[in-house]
Amino acid sequence: MGRPSGTAANFTAPVGAREEPAIEEAFDRLVDEGGDRLSRPLLPLLATGFLGGVDVGVGVLAYLVVRHETGNPLLGALAFTIGFVALLMARSELFTENFLVPVTAVVARRGSVAQLVRLWAITLALNLAGGFVMAAMIVVALPDVRPTALQAGSHYAHLGVSWRSFFLAVLAGTVITLLTRMQHATDEMGVQIVPAVLMSFVLVGGQLFHSVLDSILMFAGLLSGGADYSWGDWLGALVWSGFGNLVGGLVLVTSVRLLRVPHRVKEARAEGDDGDVTPHESPRKATA
Repeated sequence: MGRPSGTAANFTAPVGAREEPAIEEAFDRLVDEGGDRLSRPLLPLLATGFLGGVDVGVGVLAYLVVRHETGNPLLGALAFTIGFVALLMARSELFTENFLVPVTAVVARRGSVAQLVRLWAITLALNLAGGFVMAAMIVVALPDVRPTALQAGSHYAHLGVSWRSFFLAVLAGTVITLLTRMQHATDEMGVQIVPAVLMSFVLVGGQLFHSVLDSILMFAGLLSGGADYSWGDWLGALVWSGFGNLVGGLVLVTSVRLLRVPHRVKEARAEGDDGDVTPHESPRKATA
């Protein structure tokens, strides 16, 4: 018997049809921006990474001052959100913000794995450099916050290698990558600020294990003098938290979300192989 005519019979869309336009448009934006990030020249990449550390350092400054004055870590976490608003509006970047966007571009064959590793390594190193400079200035300029810095830094330095610390790091990577995805759902700056505030509050209020943020707090503690942990403890915490951040960002957010648009991934790969679009131009822009 033939299939009945009419809209009621159209249970499935043709292969490759745009069943969720908003999600597919966000995918195109991710590919386009990811290609730009992967091909960024060295000097702008160094500057962007360093400024990312400075911007988060501003958030750490607000956190330490408010927590010192109020004794309330949740109010300190609320004050910290200014750091992520600065990241967004100043267009700087964190290491953990580069899980979803450039990885999507690599999957779509708009960049290489070597470019991705270069981006991660340089961004992380310069985030830490910028954060170190901010931590040094904070503890010299505001000696009253040193006990708070020592307490905060000690907490993260002594998390150690355990399932608890691993999942705190996974959660941190998940939160930041989800933040990135939420911001790429719209072009409106006012709307993008909302997840910047909410998700950064969750990050700090929940004392999640974030490679860059917690390094800056540990730097402040170490530079304050009298810390009950060493630079070796910081390095171990950085490696362990970075690994957990990668797992959370790549496995729980990026890879699963790419499964929502498998046909767009396939199309983007084919277009890239055929040379229908330039390496850093999304198909949407190429046909505009």
